[in-house]
Amino acid sequence: MTIALIATGGTIACTAADDGSLVPTVSGAQLAASVSDATDESSAAVDIEVVEFRQLDSSSITLSDLDDLLAEVHRQLERTDINGVVTTHGTDSMEETALALSLFSPGTKPVVLTGAQRAFDHPHGDGPANLRAAVELAAGSQPGVFVQFGGMTIPGHAVRKQHTSNLQGFEELDVPAPARTLPLRPLAKHPVTILAAYPGAEATLVDAAAHSFAGIIVEALGSGNTSEEMGTALARALDAGVPVVISTRVPNGPTTLAYGGAGGGSTLGDKGADAAGMLRPGPARIALAASLATGVPFAELFESED
Repeated sequence: MTIALIATGGTIACTAADDGSLVPTVSGAQLAASVSDATDESSAAVDIEVVEFRQLDSSSITLSDLDDLLAEVHRQLERTDINGVVTTHGTDSMEETALALSLFSPGTKPVVLTGAQRAFDHPHGDGPANLRAAVELAAGSQPGVFVQFGGMTIPGHAVRKQHTSNLQGFEELDVPAPARTLPLRPLAKHPVTILAAYPGAEATLVDAAAHSFAGIIVEALGSGNTSEEMGTALARALDAGVPVVISTRVPNGPTTLAYGGAGGGSTLGDKGADAAGMLRPGPARIALAASLATGVPFAELFESED
């Protein structure tokens, strides 16, 4: 059995520099060796073929990088001699990449993302154990996209980072599964920005974004509300044909667009804004870019919650 290991950098591939800062320096081959050196027979029985993709902090991954990663994952999945794919990835944007892979996954083989909260050279690093578990999951032949982290297996479309340093850094949200497999299309041609709402938020950034981006995600207050001034600017953007999706800064619960007034979610919904449901702003940005890239309406990307 052969698993493709696509290395993108992240904390799992970091070592401490002289000043104490963490820098991605560890190759995919070195990461694979940490699995090969394990005594666990199920891990040792798996051949790992390494793809040295990037050496990035995941906070720097662009839509262009993501397009390249999606293409590479698809290339590996199309190979008859590859049984599954593991991608090592930074935790900062793992949920965004996991959603992209879920939306575009052909669903024929396992695709598993993993990473670490502690650097490769940490005396009690969590990366090797996470990677071994990810390889074992990928070798199990269950198709789909998963995040394997801290002993947890989470569907890729429903994952969220919930702690900055805890070794169980991710949790599962109640996000519906993708309704279909999207055709692979470039996301980088459809840049989407995220704007945070706050009490009394001005129109300035909304007006600027409407001229510079293909779509806007709003990290709204409550169930999907903004200030009146920000809401009026979002209405202008919608009238100009710029897609707007309303998410929320609240940790739990869906965006429902229930309130009236110029900044109310219901008013913006009447103007054509979509509610993100359980998607938080980062994954909602990926979903809107995928919607724009494929022509599939945002509201049709996920299975009905009814």
